[in-house]
Amino acid sequence: MSTDLGSTFEDPTETTPVDAIHQTTGSGMTSSSSSGAPLHFLCVVAVVGVVGVAVNGLVLYALVKSKQHKKLVLIFNQNVHDFVNCLLLAVAYSVKASHVYLSGAGGYLLCAALLSDVGSWGSLFGSVINLAAISIERYLKIVHHTWAKNNLRKWMIYSTIAFAWIAGFANAAAVTIPTVTVVNGVCYSGIAFLSKRGLLAYGIWSFLSYYVIILLIVVFCYGRILMGLRLQARVMAAHSGQGSNAAQSQSRHKIQTNVIKTMILVCALYAFTMAPMRFYTLLRNFDTKGIASTENGSFTVLVGYIYVCVNPFIYAIKFEPVKRVLLGLIPCKKNVQPLESVDYT
Repeated sequence: MSTDLGSTFEDPTETTPVDAIHQTTGSGMTSSSSSGAPLHFLCVVAVVGVVGVAVNGLVLYALVKSKQHKKLVLIFNQNVHDFVNCLLLAVAYSVKASHVYLSGAGGYLLCAALLSDVGSWGSLFGSVINLAAISIERYLKIVHHTWAKNNLRKWMIYSTIAFAWIAGFANAAAVTIPTVTVVNGVCYSGIAFLSKRGLLAYGIWSFLSYYVIILLIVVFCYGRILMGLRLQARVMAAHSGQGSNAAQSQSRHKIQTNVIKTMILVCALYAFTMAPMRFYTLLRNFDTKGIASTENGSFTVLVGYIYVCVNPFIYAIKFEPVKRVLLGLIPCKKNVQPLESVDYT
């Protein structure tokens, strides 16, 4: 999920891979040079990718095993995005760490398809769009339950999933692919932007679209949801003595609260881990002195990568269906009761 749009158009032969790997862009990512980047940086990112593949894979297995992938389609899709992101990171940065010499059409294709990080970057942008979609879906189903029940259709959900994938990869490809080049066996991407104004405009647009607006959607939706759940809790408390219907309502309220708490933590993790990279790249586009340094760039990028690795642990700890399936995989926990078929929608 890296690219480098940190400067105006320049001759690639005058930009070293070491410099390029740390030039972050208006998109919030780094360059994808395949040679000359600090080996420890490449190895750490590759390890993060491998760990992310493992933990996201376990969460996906647990969602399928508990049959929640059919009920919480957008949440399942969120983990698919993270899994693909981590897989592409692990493969791409392992290849970069091996410093493969690129030549001919095959070398260019490898640079464009893998080493430019267009795939991991596209899946990251898709996951951000999907994160906002989950917030809106939860908001409609809880705050406007009657409307959602009558009007929200499955085709709308699947269309949203398709849009997240297409929009994410289209954005990544549009910015990255035109700038891909191979010089002396080294892959460069994103080192050319036709004008400084264009770079600045893209940086501001990216910051607003993939960070500020997403956070505004999340805060609004979950704020209204929490107020709605609090109102539901008061209503149920007032009818607590009315038998089985009240018990079913309390159970449903508890399930909804569990899902919402899980997603609020996921959104908070995104806001926290992406903040350094987003603000760094925004300030760098304004040429703020003291901001654009190799150390600052590397730190913000690594913190951003951690998001896709830590995210699944939230599901494993807080989301009951995932938690129970994963506990069942532990030999000494074989006595865990099977998960009941409950509706988490």
